[in-house]
Amino acid sequence: MADFSIHAARASRFLTAMPILIRSAGLHLLNWLIPPTCPVCHAETSMTGPDGLSGLLCASCFATLNFIVPPVCQCCGRPMDAAEGIAPDGVCEVCRIKPPRFRHARAALLYDDGSRRIILPFKHADRMAHASLLARWMADSGGDLLRQADWLVPVPLHPSRLRQRRYNQSALLCRALSRLTGVPVMLDGLQRIRRTPSLGTLTARQRQQMMRGAIQTRAARRQKLRAARIVVVDDVMTSGATISACVRALYAAGAASVDVLTAARVELPDEIPLSGQVKTPM
Repeated sequence: MADFSIHAARASRFLTAMPILIRSAGLHLLNWLIPPTCPVCHAETSMTGPDGLSGLLCASCFATLNFIVPPVCQCCGRPMDAAEGIAPDGVCEVCRIKPPRFRHARAALLYDDGSRRIILPFKHADRMAHASLLARWMADSGGDLLRQADWLVPVPLHPSRLRQRRYNQSALLCRALSRLTGVPVMLDGLQRIRRTPSLGTLTARQRQQMMRGAIQTRAARRQKLRAARIVVVDDVMTSGATISACVRALYAAGAASVDVLTAARVELPDEIPLSGQVKTPM
């Protein structure tokens, strides 16, 4: 079965050029001929996105998502457990133990089985239409960051990996966020100058070591980055190693502030328990 969201995206571009009444009639006809489907399970749904075409999640798939809601750490955006307690400054124990390089970070979802059903196909299976769905949730969770931003900058892929994947999912999220918020995108502000292996099996410390010196700002963009307020955009934040490399490079180029906005994040890096101490990898 063809992915409805791909056909919907193409049809939407055509219909937006039509007068409002003709476009409305065209939308109703198209939705009758090809009913909108949930982008995850592909079940038919009566719910459509703002474009009037792309299907929103069905109730069953939506119920599997864990949205990050207050209270959250004012620094990293991690959801705060009531039993953990909230410091007067709103900063979690993890950030007090090891302050991150970025100013603030926010994410829309916890990275778990529910969100993986959206993010992994988006990242690895050409489900590029998922960008607009994720971006709407990111705009809600990161509204305060986006209102202050001068530029949205995606986490870069190495050119060889970009050729293999054919698109950068972080760049797609940037573009979708820019359409929603009006914040301009600098797609080539950062570049990955050294290819790194997959970080999925590495410890947090190994990831930090692997990413050291792998990302830098593009020389032609440094003038615009200087004194600018940047929001780095990515799909998932896990250990934060890739994000930290991006933030380090942007501050080295003279950025005034660097915030981070992701579609999802892990709740707590495995190597930083809530115990007052940072574990050393074996």
